Amino acid sequence: MAQSAALPALPRSVTRGHEARHLLALPADVAVDEVEVLAMSRFVGTRWDVVPAGLAAVDVPVGRTAGSGEPGVLRLSRHSTLTGPYAPAGQGFDPGLPAGTQLVFDVVTPRERWDDAPVPGGGDRDGLARAFPAGLPNREEERVVTWLVAAARRLGGSVRVDVAGLWDPAVAADRRGSGVVLTPDPAAAVDLAVFSDVWLDPLACQQVARAVHPAATLATEGAEYQGPPKGLAERQLFPGEDLDPDERRELHARADDVDIAALQAPQVLDGYGVVTDLGPDGYVTVEVMGEEALPLLLRDLPWAQGGCVAYHVRWDPPDVAEAQREVPDPALVAARRRAAEMVAGMSRALWEAVGGEIADEADFLVDPEDL
Repeated sequence: MAQSAALPALPRSVTRGHEARHLLALPADVAVDEVEVLAMSRFVGTRWDVVPAGLAAVDVPVGRTAGSGEPGVLRLSRHSTLTGPYAPAGQGFDPGLPAGTQLVFDVVTPRERWDDAPVPGGGDRDGLARAFPAGLPNREEERVVTWLVAAARRLGGSVRVDVAGLWDPAVAADRRGSGVVLTPDPAAAVDLAVFSDVWLDPLACQQVARAVHPAATLATEGAEYQGPPKGLAERQLFPGEDLDPDERRELHARADDVDIAALQAPQVLDGYGVVTDLGPDGYVTVEVMGEEALPLLLRDLPWAQGGCVAYHVRWDPPDVAEAQREVPDPALVAARRRAAEMVAGMSRALWEAVGGEIADEADFLVDPEDL
């Protein structure tokens, strides 16, 4: 959709007393249908109640087309809507959005917050505790806010959260939202996943990973089973146990038979891992398993019916707590950048080997050409 210079300005007030309001601020190179696809990636009930003028095609159910100067209305769920695009200006007020904002979407959702303030010192990579100091969102509002932050990260934008009542003089000051601006760092999202109907044997997966980094090793190797400790059958099972010694030895012998039968049975492998040691940069792991909880956009694909094989490519940072800070240490940022290149390279190599689709940690699909 080509963006128009005549977008309407943001209205001063759009919420009722039980609703929260958040703004998704995006740069000029974002198209409206990109926002639609990200909404479809997270919300089952996505539909256009009002289709923005000029949107050539849509992939969800539609209501009517917007009139001249009227914004579109994308329904995320029964109770939440995204309206826009708007110009980055208010009807008689300054919306306080970051420089470079060209498109704004106005999001209204039920206001649902925890009663207690966020626990200080916890992981807060996205700054939500700063934005909601009295109580984090939960239920529907949590789902919407989490999606807004993920969408802003993917599209290079920002979210101004909790703006209900900020520009309405009828709302008392102590009832207005925080209005904090969150600009999530795109580089903070490192992990990827490849979804496919092809199962790679462990050695084949290791070979694919080693083509990217020679240190990749299988994580399925263990120690040989040496049997139960010697003399175990002669000791009491617990203090005060009064089994006859012969009966105790018979019980242990039967248990040994069960263990031997299990060890001799064919091995059924339903998951494994490949680990790459990056030294001071942490580890990159490939976790391979069957997966039934798929990203929404994959669930109707013929090869994904009933589940598929997932290759989760994850970075294990050297300092987990530091990695979850909103502004981490520069050394951690440098390690994250190097690890992200490794995660992207391994995900691309796996996709070339097994096909399917790649998704980021927000379950948004990724074009392999972008890795």
